[in-house]
Amino acid sequence: MSGFVEKPEPVQVPGLVHLHTGKVRDLYRNEAGDLVMVATDRISAYDWVLPSPIPDKGKVLTQLSLWWFDQLQDLIPNHVISQELPEGAPADWAGRTLVCKSLDMVPVEAVARGYLTGSGLVEYNESRTVCGLALPEGLEDGSELPAPVFTPATKAEVGEHDENVSYEEVARQVGADTAAQLRQSTLAVYSRARDIARERGIILADTKFEFGFDKDGNLILADEVLTPDSSRFWPADQWQPGRAQPSYDKQFVRDWLTSPASGWDRKSEQPPPALPDEVVTATRAKYIEAYELLTGLSWDA
Repeated sequence: MSGFVEKPEPVQVPGLVHLHTGKVRDLYRNEAGDLVMVATDRISAYDWVLPSPIPDKGKVLTQLSLWWFDQLQDLIPNHVISQELPEGAPADWAGRTLVCKSLDMVPVEAVARGYLTGSGLVEYNESRTVCGLALPEGLEDGSELPAPVFTPATKAEVGEHDENVSYEEVARQVGADTAAQLRQSTLAVYSRARDIARERGIILADTKFEFGFDKDGNLILADEVLTPDSSRFWPADQWQPGRAQPSYDKQFVRDWLTSPASGWDRKSEQPPPALPDEVVTATRAKYIEAYELLTGLSWDA
């Protein structure tokens, strides 16, 4: 069992049609047919959307994505039209709302890995492969790969796991041309972002992107991009292969949920409990730290 501990009711705004409530984002369509994407302060872990929000998280994700879109605009176009708040929207939507092009989304999580960890490490330990790609012997948790790899996954519903799939399976599902475009664009964007992050003392271990096609058939980078929710960022000065790496993400949340302090058994069908204030505060600080280190800007929202 998984999903929302407490599924929120969508905010009703005149002129907007609610389309979807996701783990973090609420999606609407405006009267012009554009997508209105609102990043909430919800946080998920272990396939549950938790009852405790992380203040400002949605704004951090939105503003960091906008910064990255600027760094990447010469590589690939993105879906952002404006940050203009729809008329009648709640004041709290400011800074966390994007008006975006409506795209024909590719039903694939486009994942790039430059380091071995997570589900990639599990597969490697079993077969010396990741998504069917052969890797050399001797790698361990946190090892840098010889070159970045494209390791796609299927997109799952709220409460479900994404499933790693082979490149061949992606080509079968979406066509060889689209699969090739996905791989080329994913690795190009990852490589650019990895180098930018490295200059700031951060390792971009892996990340996932979402792409869609516009009405003219152009591949467009969509959703969020290169945030702590969609990426593993590690402090470079603490990188040490052979162990789990400290990271700029919701690790405080995961660690508390699996500790005796939470009293929660993730193998049970019971929903996880609310987070204590100190875990919420520490998690918020980690998201803001990632934003400030990557952008060089001060967070003063």
